[in-house]
Amino acid sequence: MIYLPSYFMYRSRTTTTQLTWKTVVFILCVYAMDVVFCQARYSIPEEMPEGSFVGDIAKDLGIEISRLILGKARVVTKGGRQYVDLSRDKGTLVVKERIDREELCKQTTPCSFSFDLIIENPIQLHRVTVEVQDINDNAPIFPKSTVTLQISETTASGTRFPLDSAVDMDVGINGIQSYALGNTNHFNIEINTQADGNKYVEIILQHELDREERSELTLALTAYDGGSPKKSGAVRIQIYVLDVNDNAPVCKQLLYKAEVRENSPVGTVLTTVNAADADEGINGQVSYSFAQASKEARDVFEINAETGDITTLHSLDYETEKSYQLNIKAMDKGGLADTCKVVIDVIDENDNSPTIQLMSFTNTLPENSPLGTTVAIINVEDADSGKNGLVQCAINENIPFKIQPSLTDYYVLLTDENLDRESIAEYNITILVFDQGIPARHSNKKLNVKISDINDNPPVFDFDEYRTYVTENNSPGVAVLTVKASDADWGPNARLSYFVEDREVQGNPVNSLVSINSDSGVIHAIRVFDYEQMKTLTFNVTARDGGSPPLRSEVKVTIIVQDQNDNAPQVLYPVQTGGSLVAEIVPRSADVGYLVTKVVAVDVDSGQNAWLSYKLQKATDRALFEVGPQNGEIRTVRQVTDKDAVKQKLTVVVEDNGQPSRSAVVNINVAVADSFPEVLSEFNDFMHEKQYNDSLTFYLVLALAAVSFLFITCLVVIISVKIYRWRQSRIFYQSNLPVIPYYPPGYADAGVTGTLPHMYNYDVCMTTDSRTSDCKYSTLGGQNVLVVDSSFAETMERKTKKMDFLENPDSPEMVGKLIFQYRSLTLFFYIIGSTAYIYIYIYLYIYIYIWLGLYTFNFI
Repeated sequence: MIYLPSYFMYRSRTTTTQLTWKTVVFILCVYAMDVVFCQARYSIPEEMPEGSFVGDIAKDLGIEISRLILGKARVVTKGGRQYVDLSRDKGTLVVKERIDREELCKQTTPCSFSFDLIIENPIQLHRVTVEVQDINDNAPIFPKSTVTLQISETTASGTRFPLDSAVDMDVGINGIQSYALGNTNHFNIEINTQADGNKYVEIILQHELDREERSELTLALTAYDGGSPKKSGAVRIQIYVLDVNDNAPVCKQLLYKAEVRENSPVGTVLTTVNAADADEGINGQVSYSFAQASKEARDVFEINAETGDITTLHSLDYETEKSYQLNIKAMDKGGLADTCKVVIDVIDENDNSPTIQLMSFTNTLPENSPLGTTVAIINVEDADSGKNGLVQCAINENIPFKIQPSLTDYYVLLTDENLDRESIAEYNITILVFDQGIPARHSNKKLNVKISDINDNPPVFDFDEYRTYVTENNSPGVAVLTVKASDADWGPNARLSYFVEDREVQGNPVNSLVSINSDSGVIHAIRVFDYEQMKTLTFNVTARDGGSPPLRSEVKVTIIVQDQNDNAPQVLYPVQTGGSLVAEIVPRSADVGYLVTKVVAVDVDSGQNAWLSYKLQKATDRALFEVGPQNGEIRTVRQVTDKDAVKQKLTVVVEDNGQPSRSAVVNINVAVADSFPEVLSEFNDFMHEKQYNDSLTFYLVLALAAVSFLFITCLVVIISVKIYRWRQSRIFYQSNLPVIPYYPPGYADAGVTGTLPHMYNYDVCMTTDSRTSDCKYSTLGGQNVLVVDSSFAETMERKTKKMDFLENPDSPEMVGKLIFQYRSLTLFFYIIGSTAYIYIYIYLYIYIYIWLGLYTFNFI
C-alpha cells in the first residue's frame, strides 16, 4: 500500500450571478494485487446545467486520454441517480443531470455524493467524491400561512410567545438570517438559539393589551435569508385578546426522549407529554399541539390534543431518518402556553438485505491463467447499521477460486488453483453475502466463468500399435486400415491431421507404398503388394493437431502381407537343359524300391501354398516306377527285367496346395542298362532330336535373314536394269541404224521377253519331316557367261580395229560389231531381270515356309 501526500488545486470561474469555487483533493492511492484504487474530490455548486464542467479527471489522476478510451472507462454509481458522467474523449467529468442539494442532502452539511470510475485492462478503480455547494435557490417558508394567538389582557409586558420558525432548505449563509415584525407597537421579536444550535422565534409583549380597546391584532412576521439577492417568507399572526387568565400551563418535563423500532406498527404510542395548569375550570383545560416540527415529522407523528400521546402515523425507516425532534406546546383555554421538547430516536432493524454489484467481471479465462488472476471486482453494501450492516462475503466450495476483501465494501474474486479446461470447462460461482443481524439476512449472485482452451494436450491414439493384414496382389487404392486419435483439447486445437513418416522401406519411400487420408486417418495401399518381395511393412503415422504451436503424436503401424498362391513350383533338380540330354541309369539288377533319382522343387509362396506334392503323370512303363508324393523320390516298383526297354521317359507333375493349385512339369530320361556303351547307343536318337530341336530356331532365323537380304538385292538390280534399258532405248531410238536380229550360239529365242541360259537350274529337296527340309538353288546363269563361236574371234590387233572404226565408222563391219555388242548387252540384262523375277518367287515361297516352320516349332 502506497500513501501519496494530499494536495489541493483551486480553480475559479466567474459567472454573471456568482463566483463558484471548485476544489480537487487527492487523498489516497492503494495498489492491491493487480487493481489500483485512488480517491479524488471535487466541489461544485448545485443547480448547474447539464454538461457543465466538473473536473479534469484525466489530468488530475495523470491518466492518458487513450487509456480512458481503450480501458472502457465508465462511471458507476451505487444505486440511485447518476449526476455526473465521464467524457472519455476529453477526460473530463461533466454534469449529467440537475443536482438539487436540498433533495440530495436536505439539511445535512457538507453535502456530497460519491461514485466510482472504473478502467479495465488492467483494472483501475478510482473513488470520486463531489461536494455540492448550496446556492440560494429556496426562500424561507413558514409551516403555516396564518398563526393564531390568544393573549389575555392581563398578560404582563415582556411575556414571550414562541412561534414556529420559518424553514429554509438552503444552508449556511443562504439559510434564514433574520426576522422582521411589522404592523405593531405592542410586540417585539427576538431570535433565540437552542443548545443544539437550532433557532426559534419569540414575540415579546411590549405593552399590556386592553381587550376593550382592541380585541384583535394582525401582525406580519417576515423571515429573510442571507443569500444574494435575499429571499423572504412571511406569516400572518392573528392575535385575539382574551379575558383574564393569569396561570399558564407548565410542562412536567422540558425534554422528553423516546425510542421506536423502525418496524413498529402504525399507531404505536411513543411517549406522552403532560402539562399542568393551576387555573380551574375552562382556563385550566390544557390542549397539546406541535409548536415546531419539520414537515417530515408532522407527516410521521401525531399528538393527541387532549391526552398528549404522541403516536406514529406511518412506518418508520431508519435508513431515511434516524432521529426526530418535536416542540410540543401545552396551552390552556386562556391562551397561556408552555413548550417542551420531544426527541424520538429510531432504532435500526435488520430489514435490509446486503446488495451485490459487479464492478468488473471477466467471464472467460484461459486455462493457463496464473494463480491470483482477477476474475471480478464486487461491491457489497448493507443499508443497515451496526452489526446489521456488517457484511461478509463467501463463495461456494470445491472450486479453484477464492474471494478476499480489498477496500471498504469491495471484494476481489481471484483464481486459487491451476485451471484445466479438459477437466472442467466452466464454473458456476455463487457469491453469498450475509450480514451479522439476528436473524441474518443474505443475498447471492451467480457468475458463470468459462475456461477457454489452450493447446496443452497432444493427440492420443486409440491403440499403442496398429497391426493389420492385407492379401498380396491387392487392388491399388484399397483401404487397409484406419488409425484414429483423439485430442482432449477443443476447437482448432482438437482438429487432427494424419501424416505418414517420410522414410524408406526396402529402398522404396513409404509414401510410394501407402497413403493416408489426412482427415479420416484411412490408410490406402498405393501399390500392389508382393509377399515374395515384402512380407511386412512397418512405418509410423503422425497425428498433428491444429494448435499454435501444434502438438503431435506418433504410432507404429505394421501391415502384414498375406501370401497368395501366385507362384508355380520351380524344379531345381533334375535341371532341364536345352543343350544336352541328362539321363538317370538304373541297372537291370536293381531291386524293388531302388532310388532312381529325386525331384527337388521349391515354391516361393508360403504356408500351404508352398506345400508340394509329386505325381507321376506319364511314363513309358508306369508299372516300373513310382514317385513319392511328399519327397519326390522316384523308385522302382518291381524288379527290373530284361524285357524292360532301355529308354524310359518319365513326366512328373509338381503341384502346390494352393487354391487354385499351380504346378510344374519335369521330364526325366531313365536308361535301364548295365553298361554305359549300351546306354549311349540307345540314346543317340534322343541326342540327335534334342540337338535338332534346340538348333532349329537358330537355322530358321538365319535363313530368314539371308532370304531378306537377297530380296533387297534383287529389288536393287531390277531397278538398275530398268533404268539402264530405258536409257539404251533412248540412244537407239535416235539412231538411223537398222536393227538386225542376231542370236549368238548357245542361246535359244525366247520371244520378246528375253533369253534364259540353258544352264540355269534350281532344286527343292523335301523330306517327310518338315523340320529337316532344305532348299538348294544354283545361279549358274547369273554369271553372264557368253559362249561365242570361233568364227567370231578377232584376227586383228586391237589397235587396228580401233583405227578402222574411226576411219570408217559406216562400214558394214563396224555396224555389225555395234549391233552385236548391243544384242549381247541386251541379252545380258534380260538374263539378269528374269533371274530377279525367279528369285522373287523363290523368296516368297521360302519366306512362307520359314514362318510356317517357326509357327509349327513354337506350337510344338
